[in-house]
Amino acid sequence: MPELPDVLVCGVGGALGEAWMRGLLNGMADGAGLDLRRCEHFVGSSAGSIVTAVLAAGERPDAGARAAAAWGDAADETPEPVGDSTLARSAARAAGRAGAAMLTPVVPLALAATAPGGALVRAAALRAVPRGRQELDRLGELIEGLGSRFDGRLRIAAVDRARGRRVLFGAPGAPPARVREAVLASCAVPAVFPPVRIGDREYVDGGVWSPTNLDAAPAGRGTRVLCLAPTAASRALRAPTLAAVKTETLALRARGAEVELITPDAASAATMSGGLMNARNRAAVLAAGYAQGRRAP
Repeated sequence: MPELPDVLVCGVGGALGEAWMRGLLNGMADGAGLDLRRCEHFVGSSAGSIVTAVLAAGERPDAGARAAAAWGDAADETPEPVGDSTLARSAARAAGRAGAAMLTPVVPLALAATAPGGALVRAAALRAVPRGRQELDRLGELIEGLGSRFDGRLRIAAVDRARGRRVLFGAPGAPPARVREAVLASCAVPAVFPPVRIGDREYVDGGVWSPTNLDAAPAGRGTRVLCLAPTAASRALRAPTLAAVKTETLALRARGAEVELITPDAASAATMSGGLMNARNRAAVLAAGYAQGRRAP
């Protein structure tokens, strides 16, 4: 049986990226018996912040009965009933309705560089972006209802709008915040949604810094880290996503960690080809992600 990772990292990826990650994790749970809720740590960004908040709340990732039935038909086996969590399903639907809330990096990845001046450049770029007007109140209510708490396991990436620096809510030394606030901040795509105020600072989408924020995983020698990168399914975003992941993987391996990356396979990517925010494809993406998870070694 595959080993449970110590740290699960869930990246950005829009409505379909959230669906793929949920389907994949549900398939891995059913196929390999991996209970991802038992990971020691979670790191989530944008769409991934929703997935990790659900897991941290003790909810089972749920792709729905349709995905399990599709797998059963293809594998010529009878799927066992899938336990649904009403709140988890509702949160996923709200994420889809939010549209661009989980859009992948909206600022070129070059701005995520840690070279001197990088934060200043990023902050200047964010100041130039108009404030969004759409709201994420419904998503916030549903995340609040999950009951997730920052208990040392969950870390959610966002970017301080004025300073251009990444903040990992839930990590030691991070500003105090509720999970609801952190998730909304991590999903606040500039120009689409207004920045989220926490304390006396404003925060925006964690994808502004990195498509995965993999390097933020609390890891040392021997730590097993599993990273999910939905944006690798996009032709336009695949190269910059893999380049960022490669750099961040090297940083973790220098600390002695073991890193495994999972990206959408050909079948999953095909269902996501209409754009990561095309929520109409969610059912197909869930089924493809579930099947990929069931096939995972």
